Amino acid sequence: MSCNPSIGGIGKGHLVREVDALDGLMGRVIDEAGIHFRMLNRRKGPAVQGPRAQADRELYRDAMLRELQAYPGLELYEASVEDLVVDEPAEGSAAAAAAAEAGRPVGRACGVITADGSELRARAVVLTTGTFLRGVVHVGRESRPAGRFVSTSEAVEPPSTGLAATLGRLALPLDRLKTGTPPRLSAKSIDFSRLEPQPSEEPPLPFSFLNEGESVAQAANLITCHKTYTNAETHRIVVDSKQPRRSAAEHTLPAYESGDGKGAGPRYCPSLFSKVERFPEREVRTPLEAEGLAGAVYPNGISSAFPPDVQLRLVRSMVGLEGATILKPAYDVEYDYIQPRYSRDTAEACSGAGQRLTPRSGQSSTTGYEEAAALGLVAGANAALSCSRGPPLTVGRHQGYIGVLVDDLVTRGTTEPYRMFTSRAEWRLMLRADNADARLTPLGAACGLVGERRLERLREKQAAMQRGLRALRGFALPNAEWAAAGFGVKPNGELRTAEQMLHVPRAELCDVEAAMAAAPHGWRKACPEGASLLPLPSLGREAMEIEVKYSNYLERQAREVARLEEHAMASIPRHTDYAALPCLSKEEVEKLTATQPATLSEAGAIPGITPKALFYIYNHLRQAGGSSRTEEGGAAEEEVPEPLRHHFPGASDASDASGAEPVAEGL
Repeated sequence: MSCNPSIGGIGKGHLVREVDALDGLMGRVIDEAGIHFRMLNRRKGPAVQGPRAQADRELYRDAMLRELQAYPGLELYEASVEDLVVDEPAEGSAAAAAAAEAGRPVGRACGVITADGSELRARAVVLTTGTFLRGVVHVGRESRPAGRFVSTSEAVEPPSTGLAATLGRLALPLDRLKTGTPPRLSAKSIDFSRLEPQPSEEPPLPFSFLNEGESVAQAANLITCHKTYTNAETHRIVVDSKQPRRSAAEHTLPAYESGDGKGAGPRYCPSLFSKVERFPEREVRTPLEAEGLAGAVYPNGISSAFPPDVQLRLVRSMVGLEGATILKPAYDVEYDYIQPRYSRDTAEACSGAGQRLTPRSGQSSTTGYEEAAALGLVAGANAALSCSRGPPLTVGRHQGYIGVLVDDLVTRGTTEPYRMFTSRAEWRLMLRADNADARLTPLGAACGLVGERRLERLREKQAAMQRGLRALRGFALPNAEWAAAGFGVKPNGELRTAEQMLHVPRAELCDVEAAMAAAPHGWRKACPEGASLLPLPSLGREAMEIEVKYSNYLERQAREVARLEEHAMASIPRHTDYAALPCLSKEEVEKLTATQPATLSEAGAIPGITPKALFYIYNHLRQAGGSSRTEEGGAAEEEVPEPLRHHFPGASDASDASGAEPVAEGL
């Protein structure tokens, strides 16, 4: 964990749950090492709530290492990769001509060469480059080649320059990005009595679906974090330190290679310098998050690359940190990344020279562990599936945030480190953190990714949700009794089931359950087991409540997905005025106007055109009466056209809009 030892957040927590649903390790390991758990956005709707946990860095590392060492069939080999072994047919050979004629890549990656000269052969190669491709770390005006600082000392880990040169030679489009990390502070030097506490939620909510309804390993050792804020003095120091100097030697910020000399850093996780530059009047909230049960503290939100003396003045200008000691200075790192537009939705990269690799090419173009894990899972799964000649693992935008992540990177590319947000997903109510297992575990099982233990756990959860739903449907009271119990309904004699009560504003499942327990006469004859169904199962409880409460909205989103698939060949009149569609972004209007697609399928093939934009265009065509399906006027029975498959892989044969079997009738 090079930067903040935390996992999850808004959008990011969804990715962790999805990685876990596909049997990835991240969720299980953070449940072992987490020391502070919170559900972000809890006061908002379920679609935008995101689980987050702070980890003990050492516990996390040890737990992950144990999992890897115990994994069947996995051999760990520690070395620096300096080059690729590429199997290329001779130029002008029959093999090269046949591949070119068939449109197949010419050549393939078939191994790596390490720094000590060892050659490791493989049928597929997955590159996880991080910040190491030609990496350079900056502290003030001091710069040196490195991928990152070692967490336990002032030493640095060397960059991978040979591999960067090889990727360039293979005509893969390399560009440059920047990211940064704040200074680490000594916990003993902080006056926590002056700071606002942020306790962990209790009981902590586990990340892994395998632990749903249970607790986490460090439940008895949960900590309280704290937060402080920047102030006018902090901002004055930042402004004074960034003022133009008479000579380059007097400048305090690094001489960046990217971003026109300013550094191409993450827009949504900016440095303190960028925050003050954009919003000088706003205080910067700075959570102080422990890196473990003892030791260093991570001041979240004030990453910078000022010289160490400036960093110390910045830190000590903040309340509670007046006597703080910096254990390790903040720094920025610049690195090469492969432009993800040259990748496919299987996380496989194709070079301009025709080489076919299977790198996690988008990994180094993202901002965090969560996005990296999601891309790595897709790349690793498809590397294995390509060796077994199985169909690839592809996740649609309607199936998961993993699909949103891959589709955004492949169709739009990025010029800054990509960060996931719930706002990036068009159908985010369908893609909640609580139902990632129902959406993706069956998909992973079909590819051989998911073990029997996880499948059995999903079956148990589905059965529990069905029992709970049967109880809600089998209990009814007159509105007068519901109103007497405190629910916002008119006190009349109309019968209303417990399931219907969850549609009433501000009705919570716990309150409905309490009313059911207090009125045993409400059980209907159609539900003879009655009171034996109480208390409602804890497993799947959250997902069941949300599915019932928001059933109308979920059904509407599912219909949107189905309509887009069904009407993919709807024709679009020439010279359509896209600027007249208020829901389209300026970028979408410009691209559609310039391209003038003939059908929705062609519009979906334009990079950067989202499924939501296609749905707006479809509605416009339907209202204007300007769409047609096929020459015969009937619905096409063929599968989703190729240009739309990166939006809706597997949609044609899905049992529902999520691509997973429905959990219970009516959900």
